[in-house]
Amino acid sequence: MFKVLISDAMSSKAQEICGASDKIEVDVKAGISPEDLMECIGDYHGLLVRSRTKVTKDVIAKAGNLKVIGRAGIGVDNIDLEAASAKGVFVENAPTGNAITTAEHAISLMMAVARHIPQATASLKSDKWEKKKFQGSEIFEKNLGIIGLGNIGKIVADRAMGLKMNVFAFDPVVSEADAKALGITLCSFDDLLKTCDFFSIHAPLNDKTKGLLNDAAFGKMKKGAYVINAARGGIVDEKACLTALNNDVLAGAAFDVFEKEPPDKGHPLIKHPRVITTPHLGASTKEAQINVAVIVAEQMVAYAERGEVQNVVNQKML
Repeated sequence: MFKVLISDAMSSKAQEICGASDKIEVDVKAGISPEDLMECIGDYHGLLVRSRTKVTKDVIAKAGNLKVIGRAGIGVDNIDLEAASAKGVFVENAPTGNAITTAEHAISLMMAVARHIPQATASLKSDKWEKKKFQGSEIFEKNLGIIGLGNIGKIVADRAMGLKMNVFAFDPVVSEADAKALGITLCSFDDLLKTCDFFSIHAPLNDKTKGLLNDAAFGKMKKGAYVINAARGGIVDEKACLTALNNDVLAGAAFDVFEKEPPDKGHPLIKHPRVITTPHLGASTKEAQINVAVIVAEQMVAYAERGEVQNVVNQKML
């Protein structure tokens, strides 16, 4: 039997789909400790995780039978891809399962930060009526700069154009012709910074994107711009963002993700009056959690029954 471990809480659909295969024996140990995972991982051929489980090189070293890791979501920064590849373990994700949900969250954050909705709500709940204090900004006919034009970035662009925004994008792997076909103006990173009023980040965190929005980048933006990050913490240099806010380069910022999660208590960005935040909720809808669980479970069945791999992240394995 092909033994599969589900080590994180996810939709019960994942267990149902794996359990329905006569080739698979599935165990659910949601919330398993790192120590217990190290102890038992050698028994399993497949591992299904979300973001909580850290599949480190030490875990992979203990995984003598492991063939496939399925990540119920897009980001795989909790999995050591180099170690997995060296061990011959496929890492698969669910790149489309939560794309709409995350894109909707980014649009929601953009509108909320432009109109001070959380701050105004908190004010009214404390029995104040501060109508003049919370004058906001329209997004109509404003320039939106999308950093990363993958599945989520494209959906954000589509929704933003529906709101009559002008959409620009920076993505070094997307062609100008492909962007133009979507109604998006592709440009250099510097031109994006100089042109746009709002910035929405939808890139992966890697060596090229870490600290991408730094002091130098903020220095090239229009005064009064807004930054929205619903991708990965670390793409925005948090200290540089705080400086830009305090110097009124940024009119506001919205963060769903942070360099350290959960962030330290009293984090200066979270406390800043022109910053709105959510605790990494980009993919947190009922629909998305079902979608990603179904996708990775079906992919696990495809491997166990037919040796078929899908949505492989460590491409060097193919």
